[in-house]
Amino acid sequence: MRYKNYEAIVRYDEDSQLFFGEVVNTRDVLTFQGRSVAELKREMKATVEEYLELCRKRKEDPDRPFSGNFVLRLSPQLHSRLYAKAKASGQSLNSFVEQQLESSLNRS
Repeated sequence: MRYKNYEAIVRYDEDSQLFFGEVVNTRDVLTFQGRSVAELKREMKATVEEYLELCRKRKEDPDRPFSGNFVLRLSPQLHSRLYAKAKASGQSLNSFVEQQLESSLNRS
């Protein structure tokens, strides 16, 4: 499920007969629940809006969905090998690593 670029995963709990949602592309904890898809969508929207309003009231920046940038520390040897492979394939190091990560995720 998505709302305002916030993405959630949903799980069903058979005992309570409820669906539980959690926004997964932010470091803040945003959860919601419902008995139907329509209710889940309403609750996700309400949860995100309440979170954004709370941040406004506190004069804090909300934790936005991930930007796509992160720092990765590697050994110099691995960095060198990756760079050489990227160059040999005619790609930038960033594009090559992104392609390798995407390929790895698609295999799992």
